[in-house]
Order: sequence, then structure tokens, then C-alpha cells
Amino acid sequence: MTEIGDSKDWENKPVSPAASPVPAISEEEKGLAQECLGDFESGQYDHSLSKLLHLASLRPIDFKVTHNQAVAAYYRTGCTKTDEFKQALVQICYQGQVFLDDDNLEDVDHAILFYNHAIILYHLRQYREAAKILEKLFQFIEPLEENLAYKVLFLLIEVYLCTHQPDKAVPSLAYLEKLLYGGNGKGQQSGDKDKTSEGSSSQQSTREKDGRDRSPSPLNEKYKLKLHMYKARIYLQLKSMKNCKREIKSVITYAGMTAPACFIKSNFEYLRQNYRKAIKLLNSAPESPSMLKTGECRAAMYYNSLGCIHFYMRKYNLSAYYFRKALQENENALLELPKRNPGQSLSGRPLCTLVMNRRYELLYNSGITLLHAGRPLAAFDCLIEAVQVYHSNARLWLRLAECCIAAKKGSPEEEPKGLPSAPKKGLVQSIIGSVNHRKIILTPGISDNKYSSEGQSAAMPVATLDFASVCLRNALSLLSEQEHSSSTPAPGTSTRTSSESEQTPAAETSKLNIPAGELAPPGAPLKPHEVESLRCSVMANSAYVCLGLGDNVGALEHSLNLLKQPKLSGSHKFLGHMYAAEALVSLDKIADAVVHLSPDNVMDVSVTYPGSSDSSIDKSGNDLAGGESGSDMSETPVVVTRYFPSSIQYAKATLLFNLASAHCLRSESEKARRCLHQACLLIPASEIPQQALLLGVYLELQNGNTPLALQMIKKNQLLPYVKIQEARQSISGTPTISLSTIQAPIGRKIRK
Repeated sequence: MTEIGDSKDWENKPVSPAASPVPAISEEEKGLAQECLGDFESGQYDHSLSKLLHLASLRPIDFKVTHNQAVAAYYRTGCTKTDEFKQALVQICYQGQVFLDDDNLEDVDHAILFYNHAIILYHLRQYREAAKILEKLFQFIEPLEENLAYKVLFLLIEVYLCTHQPDKAVPSLAYLEKLLYGGNGKGQQSGDKDKTSEGSSSQQSTREKDGRDRSPSPLNEKYKLKLHMYKARIYLQLKSMKNCKREIKSVITYAGMTAPACFIKSNFEYLRQNYRKAIKLLNSAPESPSMLKTGECRAAMYYNSLGCIHFYMRKYNLSAYYFRKALQENENALLELPKRNPGQSLSGRPLCTLVMNRRYELLYNSGITLLHAGRPLAAFDCLIEAVQVYHSNARLWLRLAECCIAAKKGSPEEEPKGLPSAPKKGLVQSIIGSVNHRKIILTPGISDNKYSSEGQSAAMPVATLDFASVCLRNALSLLSEQEHSSSTPAPGTSTRTSSESEQTPAAETSKLNIPAGELAPPGAPLKPHEVESLRCSVMANSAYVCLGLGDNVGALEHSLNLLKQPKLSGSHKFLGHMYAAEALVSLDKIADAVVHLSPDNVMDVSVTYPGSSDSSIDKSGNDLAGGESGSDMSETPVVVTRYFPSSIQYAKATLLFNLASAHCLRSESEKARRCLHQACLLIPASEIPQQALLLGVYLELQNGNTPLALQMIKKNQLLPYVKIQEARQSISGTPTISLSTIQAPIGRKIRK
């Protein structure tokens, strides 16, 4: 989710440099230019514009004068006529023969044009395009005017943070600190050097060399607070909690407990899992300036932060409530903004408010929370709207598929508590007839009927297994694209887009050749081990959906591909064998299915991906943007036991029950009885699934032992296997295994 305290109180606006004295300028023109600059800096834009008009009549072919005239006119309107300003920049670049797509900066005087264009792109959240321009300026930062150099560096750091690239922001911050502090700067902390990539390290060494060649700059107090604020945000994204704590103290020392300081400190406590303290800090944040000045709705940020915190406190319904409040505040803020001019997409609003809409990020957060809260249909409605913007997020497509699967199974509120497949009300539905003509009608609905979409198109965004199959194919295609692009690695970062006026993540991916599988907007890009784990989850869900749709060949293919993955968690390996066995049984290849159902295949049922070097990765698959846990923290794993075995004993018992079914299909009754016997020794009698009980009844009927079958139905117990287990336990004094939830493969029932 969006990071708590990800706030920007300063404004990055186009600036107008002083007209540089050149040989062709006269003393009169030079004095007039200085007067224009003085009026502009004092906020007297009308006076500055009138003098610039006079100067333009004296120098009609000077693009610098035309540029300053466009900037003054833009500021006079309160930075609201962005369309006109963009068009003026294009004309100025054409007049001065400046090409923004060039890799080199031919004239230092052109730097202000590049910077102002980057400002527009930044406020439109086209961060990658802005980063390309700012990185170009960074290569020529040395000859730039000092104030402009500071602005370029600050904006470059901001763009890196918005795209979740703190590694790249570190060398830029180190160079900026060297400019501000001169040769006496503290520089980069030694503990963070290992956080940067090789390219960033070489770039840092180059900038430090340039900084040594430059004369030491005096400390500029107005940039001091901003510098500490950026350092705190960088350390937050790097999860360097010790350094972050020091910088937050510096921010509070210089500025006090301002709203940005409260949000950043709350984010710090949130990452340390001090949730109550984080909430207390959020509640203590003072009133903020108008959103027309900051471009942010603090009320929406506040409720979004509360939603993130309560999500990690496992209070999903309360979290969903706060996200709903954040959506309401976001809508109210948009209604308060001035309406845009007809026919102009950008004019009519202040520059900082052009893409203030956070609706899609909040919908993404709400959908994930509702899915965890057991409300898959409501979650589907939120995520299907968010995927229109974040369609390059493979994990979002997986979440949509999970909503469809959960909706097909029914919500937890609709199911009885405890073991879903364990006997609850008995097997007998009714009894008809009497005496010798009496017949027992067993309860229906315990078989796994195949899903039918009733002829509806799979492309329709409805919570069905057909649409889940489409979502999973999209996720696999995105991950496959990332795998094919791995030969030319590039830093995959996300684009936080949330309005119609901004560029979509997929469009930027195609432009910059960034592996799409690594993108996970609106959150941080996926790490390599997260991509591999995500691929395993998509394959497991694909196999399950194919089984539900009756596509046994596809289910077998996905299951075998899952088992071929080089790094596989115990849970995915268990599911791979289960789904492959069921597909093989449906294809009448029972001998092959028996191999997959061997209890020796289960040695681990953990849900932790073995390739993860970070032991604190959320083991429940929670992926709220900005809510990742770092190396300093350890998330308490969510126990996934509703449809999944939480111990090896239950996993082996599940395999044995299914193995008994396979032997029964081959008319191997004795082998089936031995499998049932072994399974009953592993789990308590109360946890035996109803399908296993029916299988035992069937075996006794096949053996001609009708009285025992009737007794098993009457007592609702798997006899005589349970009696043997109880007798052995009474002799040895060993307590029975007792768990409160079902241990069965996700969504699958034992075949009869």
C-alpha cells in the first residue's frame, strides 16, 4: 500500500533563472532583466511580465526572454494554465533548437528548459520520463547555477522515491549533501553502502570527484530540513531503521512535530510493528495547509494509513472501513477542486493538484483487505476497477483469480466452522419405507461437482472460474515476459498512476524495455525471489481452476510445471502432487496418480518460499503497497489452515485418503483399507473427512459387510479403524492430535 507519511510539503515549480549576461546584451537590457527577476522573486508577476514584454521587443529572437515571459505568465495565473505553458515550452524549444530527447545537453543555458519539462512530467506522475531528463541534467550538474543544481537534485531524489528506487537516490543525496556542506559533509553512512548497486556506486564516485573539484558551498539553512526529510524517507524504503530514527530526530529538532514529521515517524513505528504508537502519532498530526497548495488530501492519507496499520493487526473488517473512509475523503477533495477548462485536460487547476486522485490505489488496498476479510465478491468489484490502471501487476491478476475461486467456494460465513469436510450432521438425509423395504438416503452435495458457467463468455469480468482462468493466463504471460527480458536486466520500478491524465504502467514498460513481471504498481517492484514465488502460486491456482472447469489435461500440465520449479515451498509441492494426482485419475491413469499420492512426497508443508533471504517476508502473501516488512522486522505468519494442512501428519493423512480412493477405483480393496487405517492413525477421529467415511462405507458394502456399513453410518464414524486407533492410544497413553481446522488440499474434496 501507499507508505504512511509519503508526503511532500514543498512545491517543485518551474523557476525562472536570471538572464545571463552575454556579449550581445546592452547595459540597459541587463538592468531591465535584473528588475524582471527581482519582481518575479517578490511575487509581483504583473510588473515582471510587463517588463519582460518590453525586453522581448528589444530582443525578439532571444529564447531566454521568451521562456521567462512564459514562466511569469504561468505564475500570474497561479500555475493553473498548464496546457498553455506546455505549448509555450514546446515553441521555445523549437525557437532555440533544443531537443529534449537528445542524450547530451549542448548548452548549459538550455538546462532550465529541461528542468521545467521534468517538473510538468513529475506532477503528471510520469516519473520515468522525468527521471530520464533529470539524469541527463545530473551528468552536467557541475556548471549549473547553484540554486538550479539544488532543485534538480531534490527533484531527482523525489522521483527515485516515487518509483521505489532508494538505491539510486542514495548517491544523488550524497552529492547534494556534499554541495550543501562542502568538504565537511558527513556524506553517506557506511552502513548503507551495501544497499546501492554497482552502477549507483560508480555514479556516486564520479559525483564525489566532481564535488571535490567544486569549491565548498556554505550551508543553506532553508535546504537543511528538506535534506533530513529526504534522508529519512530513503532510509524508510531501505528499511535501515537505525539511520532512519536518527534522521527523524533531526527533522523534529529543526521543524517540530509537523504533519510530515508525524506521518514519517508513524510510518517508522508501523514498520517496526509498533502499531498502537503509529496510530497515536497519526492522531497527533496537526492541521495541514490547503490541498490546493500541497496537492494532497491529508484526510485520505490519514484513513489510508489507519487501514494499512489495522490490516497488519489482522483486523481486516476495520481496515476495510478505514479504506472506505479514505475513498470518501478522496472523492470529497476532488469535488472541492476547480473544474477544468472545456477542451483542455490540464488547465483550470493548480499544477500540484492535476493528479491528486488516489482512487485506484485506495481501491487496490480495499480489495486486498476485503479478500482477507472473506468477502470475495466485494473484493472483486474493487480489484476489477483497479486492474484497469495497474494491468501490468501480475500479482493483482492473481488476487482477482483468488476472488473468483473464493466466490465459487462461498464465504467463510456461509460455511460451518471447523473442518469443512468433516462430518457435522451425519450422512443420513432421510429414511423412507419400513422394515425390509426401508432405504437410507445419504446426504447429497458432498461430491465436487464440476463448475459450469452456463454459456457465459470467459472474458466477462464476473467472479467465475472462467474469468479466473483468464486472469491467471494474464499473470503467467506477464511473468513469462519478465523471464524472457532477464537477459537485459533493468531496474523494474512501479508507476503510481491513478487518473486519466497520467501514463499507464504498461505504456512506460513498453517504452523503457523494463521487465513487466517485475512491476507491481502501486507498490514496489517485485524482488527476484518474489517473482519466483508468485509464479508458483499462479501455477497452483491455474491447476485448481482447470480441475474445476474439467480441463484435466491443462491441470496436469500446470501441476507438472509447478513440480519442475527449481525452488518450491512445501505447500506448493504438496498441492502440485495433489492436483496432478486428481487430473491423472480423471484421465484414467491411476497408476501414475498413485505415484503422486505416495506419503513420502510430503516432507514439508511450510508456506515460506525457500529462495527468500528475508525471513520476515509476510508468509500469508499480503501485498499491500508500501506495507512490506524489512530485514529488521519479522512478520507473524498467518496460519493458512482452513483448506490446507498445517502439519505433516495431516498432509500425509490427506494423501492416504486420496490414495485409498485411487486403489478403490482399481478394485484394490485391501490396499484401500490399509491406506484408510494408516490415515486414521495420523489424525483424530473427529477430523476424519466425510468423504473418507463414505469411502469406508463403500468398501464394507463391496466386502458384503452390510451391518458394519450401517453401523458406520449410524455412528457417523469410520469403523473399525477408529476403534483400533483408540485401543492403541489407550494402551500407550499417547494423546490424540487435535487441531481446530480442516487439513485438506485447497478447494479439493476426496474423490469417491
